[in-house]
Amino acid sequence: MKLKMILALGVLNALTAVSAQAEPAVVVNQSITQKEVEAAQQAWCTALVDISATHDKNGKAAAKALAEKVIDSAYGYQMGVVLFKPTLTVNPQTFRTTRAGALSYFVGGDAAYPKDTGFALKGWSRCEPVNAGIFISGNSATTLGKVHFTAANGKVTTVDKSWQYVKDATGQLRIVLHHSSLEYSGS
Repeated sequence: MKLKMILALGVLNALTAVSAQAEPAVVVNQSITQKEVEAAQQAWCTALVDISATHDKNGKAAAKALAEKVIDSAYGYQMGVVLFKPTLTVNPQTFRTTRAGALSYFVGGDAAYPKDTGFALKGWSRCEPVNAGIFISGNSATTLGKVHFTAANGKVTTVDKSWQYVKDATGQLRIVLHHSSLEYSGS
């Protein structure tokens, strides 16, 4: 019995020595930073202006192709449902929980969403997010604020906007909640 215990301790010591020589453990930190959130918001704004400019220069098909790439890289539809409530939608299609619904909102042309005219095709020349607050908790960040959209003629439209981001398995921020509404006019 004593011999078995001595052998077991010897094996344990050998395994401990081998594991001590192994590569250091990989640490995955999915925490989100304020800088990442603000960069994701600015990237969304830049993409919206790029889709609009692409539409003006190269037509709707090119704008749609770019919008598809933007949706696939910015939103979390590949992770599941995205809670997207665009600014200019009405019942029964107020919410766009699918990729197809989001794409239609941005570029229109989908018979399943006949009232969509393509928000990203409105000739936007500038887009500026202004945060009232950012709440970060681990791998999730929620923002609340305004976004100012400038049209080609210089007219500015301001909307109230909330975004929620999570980090995917590759460490990229994905929008999983996007709520937008026109400011209350007081009348």
